[in-house]
Amino acid sequence: MDRTILKHVMVSNRDEVARPQIIPRQLPSDDFPRRVFVGARRAGKSYMLYQKIQERLASGRTWDDIVYINFEDERLAQFEMADFELILQCHAELSGRRPMLFLDEIQNIDGWEKFARRLADEKYEAWITGSNAKMLSSEIMSSLGGRYLPVEVYPYSFKEYLNAQEIPYDEKALLGLESRAKVMAQWQEYLLWGGLPEAVGLSVKRDYLTSLFQKIYMGDIIARNKIEKDGLLRLMLRKLAQNVTLPISYSKLTHILSSVGGKISTPTVKSFIDYSESAWMLMRLRNIQAPFSVKESECKYYFIDNGILSLSIIDGMSALLENVVAIALFRKYGHDPDNERVFFYNYNKGVDFYIPDDQLAIQVSYSIKLDHDTYEREVGALTALPNVQPCRTRLILTYDETDTINDHYGAIQVIPVWKWLLDQP
Repeated sequence: MDRTILKHVMVSNRDEVARPQIIPRQLPSDDFPRRVFVGARRAGKSYMLYQKIQERLASGRTWDDIVYINFEDERLAQFEMADFELILQCHAELSGRRPMLFLDEIQNIDGWEKFARRLADEKYEAWITGSNAKMLSSEIMSSLGGRYLPVEVYPYSFKEYLNAQEIPYDEKALLGLESRAKVMAQWQEYLLWGGLPEAVGLSVKRDYLTSLFQKIYMGDIIARNKIEKDGLLRLMLRKLAQNVTLPISYSKLTHILSSVGGKISTPTVKSFIDYSESAWMLMRLRNIQAPFSVKESECKYYFIDNGILSLSIIDGMSALLENVVAIALFRKYGHDPDNERVFFYNYNKGVDFYIPDDQLAIQVSYSIKLDHDTYEREVGALTALPNVQPCRTRLILTYDETDTINDHYGAIQVIPVWKWLLDQP
């Protein structure tokens, strides 16, 4: 790597970071000096890196203390693992100070984790982003030896979405006729088209979301894993989208795909799901009540963003509501391949979400008032659950209904999903 080019990249990147008007998002505290941001493409990881740098500059630090490099910069096409040392050398020549390092899309450089580990061993402060969940794999996190903490980055929450639109949502705004109408209009948009930051404000979001889907599908899943049966993978994702509210097993998926798209094996279906999870297309939820074999093979699957899900379903309001709740829960409690914080419950009765740590049970339904059978199913499941799992809080999240239902275990609160989302951190 040419030193002059690298220095030019380092200096010119300063304007890239300082220029954008950042929508503040919740960042981890500074109690640990090294973090790895991971998440789906275009979820906002780079802008969170910018936000952290801008906070540092606002607190009195200068660019003499900071290095920012985006490894998707075409000027770094010749950059190799051996060139990482040049970053430290070039910064020393530019400022003579020990830097804090902000390294964007570092997974593009093979062997990046060796440099990251050395930074930790030498007590540098380092903030790193990567697009693929393999950044969280046991192999890489083991190689980092606990020196970095992972930070999961999701598309905008509903509150962040409203902040990006500069729409108030405090109590006064929700009481006002016009201001509440603005919130509800954005809720409709958010529910249908999701919270990917670059989609906010676009008048036609479908084209952008389709392009992003293709990038994840073709690049992060098919090309990365050398998949030949890409048509079957697309059918699988479409089937999971249509069944997003229901558990489905590897064997059932195999049977469905074999009957409509050509012969495929159960191990291949499992691999397709694993690849889609690694690319942050899908997120898995396990049944807390199931035996181990069923818990691992028969799961519920959600999509990383409602806009991505909307591309594959028609008239799927219930699925969109449940998917947006799932994203909010994963954002709050975390999600990784060994997720042991958010579950569903399915044994005779079905409960959409159960969080053991908070003894929280949640049902999601478009409405419980329009149909008696729906009411009996949703309320009955929450009434029965305390017999087998501890429940401190029970919620039914609906499109726009509010109520309190009392039984011998206490109260079941019925709340609109949008209002519940505004109460989340």
